Amino acid sequence: MKYVKQLMIILSFSFLGEIINYILPLSIPASIYGMVLLFITLCTKIVKLEQIEEAGEYLLSIMLIFFVPTAVGIMETFFEYQNSMLQIILIIILSTIIVLSVTGLVSQFVVKITSKSGKSKNIEGDVKNNE
Repeated sequence: MKYVKQLMIILSFSFLGEIINYILPLSIPASIYGMVLLFITLCTKIVKLEQIEEAGEYLLSIMLIFFVPTAVGIMETFFEYQNSMLQIILIIILSTIIVLSVTGLVSQFVVKITSKSGKSKNIEGDVKNNE
């Protein structure tokens, strides 16, 4: 029963995202609204992580199942895109490099900012102290 309660909390945020998506004329997916709402309520401790943690971990463990319909759709339309496969592969590689680079730069920036403010521990110092 605990898992059902946790799943209902997560699904309620998904439903709220659907409502907001219906009301607002923006081209943002409803799932994004739901995730942002859940994130805000987790940050403000309205919803505690313990209230949804196990159901969230379960959903993450079966996440690959949600990609099966997409993979089947790609396989069904392969011959339509066969002539432009090189361009598609180049776009995938280029966008992956861009995402990795931006993520790395943002992570370095956040670490630098938090280390200057003294809010984070020095990871290298912790490793040296443990040796």
